[in-house]
This record gives sequence, structure tokens and C-alpha cells, in this order.
Amino acid sequence: MSLQSTDQIADLITRIRNAVMVGKTEILVPTSKLKVAVTEILVKNGYLASYDIIEGAPRGMLHVVINEPGKVATLSEITKISKPGRRVYSAAAELPTVKSGRGMIIVSTSKGLMTGKDAKKNHLGGEILVKVW
Repeated sequence: MSLQSTDQIADLITRIRNAVMVGKTEILVPTSKLKVAVTEILVKNGYLASYDIIEGAPRGMLHVVINEPGKVATLSEITKISKPGRRVYSAAAELPTVKSGRGMIIVSTSKGLMTGKDAKKNHLGGEILVKVW
């Protein structure tokens, strides 16, 4: 029996961060809709190479390709902002920019997960989950 972290996003980004530090190109993580949504945003914005879901019982696995073998990871730092003990919320106008626009944040809004840039464009505030550059 494997122990599941109560904070799924923290578990995912810790595994990604550790894999980047030791030079791994891919990881396997127990899947969830939230982890898939965060990974999809990271792939769409070029921080990760790709992902796919490996079906299985009782739970599938999320196969994340950080970078192609022989190439350097484009992800230099990934940090969890909102934590279970200290949630961080922001209005659309106050959403922060990361590294003068070279990085991004992932925000949980009423319309689902999206980047900070998309949230500002749609005038949506929410919980700031992850900061990436």
C-alpha cells in the first residue's frame, strides 16, 4: 500500500523538481485530475516535454517526460505557493508576474486551472498554486 500525500500538487512538483536536479528525463506519478491539469498547463507552456496517462487498477499512473534525452530541462525552478496551512488568493488585477514575464504562475479560478496571464485576460482571480520559471 502506498501512502498518498494530502497535497497532490506539492507531491507532483516535488517529484518534478527532484527529477530535474538529478538529471532524470521522465517520472511516473499516481494520477489525479488535478495533477493532469497542472501537467497539461506545464506542457502547453513549454516547461515539460510531454505526458501521458497509463491506465491501471486501482489507480493509473501519470507518465511525465521532463525533457528529451540529451537535452537540458527548460524548467529551472518550480515552487508551491499556496499551501494547506496558508492559502494564497489574489484578485485578477493583483496577480503577480514571475521573473519579469519570463516565468508563470498557475491559478485555480472558478473556470478551472489556468496561467496567470490567462486569468488576467479573463478578469478572474483565484488561488495561486504554483510558480514556475
